[in-house]
Amino acid sequence: MLPNPPSGALSRVLRRIGVAVLGVALPLTLTPPDHTSAAAGPIIPLPGNPLAAHPWGVYLGPQDMAWEPWTKATGRKKELLDKIVLQPKAQWYGKWVPDRDIADRIHKLVASATGGDPDVMVQMAIFRMVPWEGNDRVCNRLPTTAEVASYKKWVRNAAAAIGSTYVAMILQPDGPFALCAKNGSKLPSRMIRYAAKTFSANPNTTIYIDAGAADWNRSNPKTALKILMPAGISMVRGFAFNSTHYDSVAEEVEYGAAVAQALAEKGILDKHFVVNTSSNGQPFRGYTYKGPDFDNAYACQDKTQHHCVTLGIPPTTDVANPAWGLTLGQRLKAAAYADGYLWFGRPWLFEQASPFVMKRALTLARTTPWQ
Repeated sequence: MLPNPPSGALSRVLRRIGVAVLGVALPLTLTPPDHTSAAAGPIIPLPGNPLAAHPWGVYLGPQDMAWEPWTKATGRKKELLDKIVLQPKAQWYGKWVPDRDIADRIHKLVASATGGDPDVMVQMAIFRMVPWEGNDRVCNRLPTTAEVASYKKWVRNAAAAIGSTYVAMILQPDGPFALCAKNGSKLPSRMIRYAAKTFSANPNTTIYIDAGAADWNRSNPKTALKILMPAGISMVRGFAFNSTHYDSVAEEVEYGAAVAQALAEKGILDKHFVVNTSSNGQPFRGYTYKGPDFDNAYACQDKTQHHCVTLGIPPTTDVANPAWGLTLGQRLKAAAYADGYLWFGRPWLFEQASPFVMKRALTLARTTPWQ
């Protein structure tokens, strides 16, 4: 059995049944799939969600690998790519952006996404750790002294560029790699903690430290706490799930509530989470996947196929909407703990990294049950 929300939280949500949910208005028509929950009474999330307080900007420019192909597309192809390009998404920044260039990249992101409106919120994923995963894995070696210094300089430059901009930040996707650091070292976690402290000093930066996904962690809250506590969870808004996985919103909500409660039991109160829904329109658990190359898992070929990759719920703070197919209990947990369903995954890119793959992007857009 999963633990209940902190004392009073669930009852406060229950009292709000029948009150309309506040969320981000979506520019695209939404058609929920057939599995909509019968528990259809509206529920309003608890107040104080920083993601719900500002409109979300959409970046249109070359930092988004889908943007240039979209500018050249016409007709039906353009309509399908609209489902990806015109959504507010997190722009990824990592080691491929030099220390000297990160400030300029962020300034350009902010200028495009906000259009000069200081009330607009920008989204980004910070993926700067070296080594981390892939061929250069933190499981095999630790950051050198020079790499640690470069990391800190890069983070300081990025934080200075963000300044007072409203930002929703996913910090270090694929967080469980911190647990395989060579010789059990906590150095990578201390580096993430440095980033959390530095970025949180900005007045309007809302940070979610990546803690993997429910399937990745086998739904064990203790695993998430091993990632989050040394990484500075006490200094930030909360944690993020599902950045490169395809698990269901229902599973992530259940797990997020359990992790938030486990943190509360450690004295770390009022933590919230976000879930990546760019990739889980037909969700499946990673350990059940039978195909090759999990990072580039099979894309759904039509809207009736299940357990394959397609676009999920469009970005929103309307986390308890009955259209998402959650049970009443899951909707109550979402209202109490979830700040939003965001797009900080990139399933339209090869290996979720680079380059943009037109055929895959069109397939994802054509087969999604959510748009």
